Amino acid sequence: MALCVDLLKINTSNPTHGEGAAAEYVAAALSEVGLSCEWFEPEPRRTSIVARLPGADPALAPLLVHAHLDVVPAVAEDWSVDPFGGLVKDGYVWGRGAVDMKGMVAAMVAVARSYHAEGSRPRRDIVMAFFADEEAGGRLGAEHVIRTRPDLFAGCEDAIGEVGGFSHRISPDRRCYLVSTAEKGALWARLDAEGRAGHGSMINDDNAVSAVCHAVSRIAEHQFATDVTPTVRMFLDRVGALLGVPGSDTDDVLGRLGPLAKMIRASTQDTCNPTSITGGYKANVVPSRASATVDGRFLPGHEEAFARDLHRLAGDGVSVETIFRGPAVEAPWDVPLVHHMQQALQREDPDAVIVPYMSTAFTDAKWISRLGIRCYGFSPLLLPDDLDFTALFHGVDERVPLSALKFSVAVLRNLFDEY
Repeated sequence: MALCVDLLKINTSNPTHGEGAAAEYVAAALSEVGLSCEWFEPEPRRTSIVARLPGADPALAPLLVHAHLDVVPAVAEDWSVDPFGGLVKDGYVWGRGAVDMKGMVAAMVAVARSYHAEGSRPRRDIVMAFFADEEAGGRLGAEHVIRTRPDLFAGCEDAIGEVGGFSHRISPDRRCYLVSTAEKGALWARLDAEGRAGHGSMINDDNAVSAVCHAVSRIAEHQFATDVTPTVRMFLDRVGALLGVPGSDTDDVLGRLGPLAKMIRASTQDTCNPTSITGGYKANVVPSRASATVDGRFLPGHEEAFARDLHRLAGDGVSVETIFRGPAVEAPWDVPLVHHMQQALQREDPDAVIVPYMSTAFTDAKWISRLGIRCYGFSPLLLPDDLDFTALFHGVDERVPLSALKFSVAVLRNLFDEY
């Protein structure tokens, strides 16, 4: 798909490059079919845009469809292709953002253009939001847009975005599509310790590096308790029924999911991973300060307990400063939109069965849900059965099948036509 290829060639690595060029590209593609955009730029080139595709029945609540324009950085030396080359090879489009989430951006634009080409309309208004800064928490993107112009989303009851709608073969005659109805909360923090600076050859019982390392070790080794929330219980029960095993036997169900199991297992407990550690400037000098960062993810209802656990694990003498904190998000399963997702998928894949799951990643749903909008991860993709899809998010050689992009456009079009 040319739209996706063009977008992948625009480097929108967060925070170094900004989303301005990608926003201009999307706005131009929408302008060609008569759609204008509202522009937001809280900092130079950190750009978000919002457009509205008019529906046939203005009495129906608009549907919000959102995607983000930024991507995480890519180390070119680690890739087998240019991460910003937009290469089409072996039936895939390769590049940083192919799955996270310029493929969805391209599909949204393609669907809008298809309505114009046919002279038709979706059943209801579709509010299309293309946000900046999602990969760094969204304060320069979704948070800014929603705080300054909530009127653009007035009347919206539901929203779809990442991470969900992707396929996973569960049996010879059943293919599950995981729809995110919940996502874990996020707490990113910096651990700081101060100690006594001195010569590396001397005994030092007030070493800042040691203090931080001990804190990091305690956090990394801590095993949080398992807690199967209602969303995860529903996933296990539904997938267990398809597999012919009891959903209550969590290990048995997960043991049959292949690479997908690591993501589902992470949705059964809080997690906290050290992600960086810094301190010192010379091999023979004990520094007076050292620090580390950790990425914590907590289940719905666990936010305050998780924060207390983090402070306890850091220990005396190590301060904990929050870098980013976003709430866990949940939405109901038994709503008309979910029924129409199932129908939209089955029109393209008769083997499709949708199941709810909890995303371990955060998305702009954290900001959108503040408006009382129910948020669902639904960026539909029909994937090869042997593709480890979850490894592609922020991974090396990120890519998406061309056939999956065409599938995404078809499913979104079905959904917009019928819902």
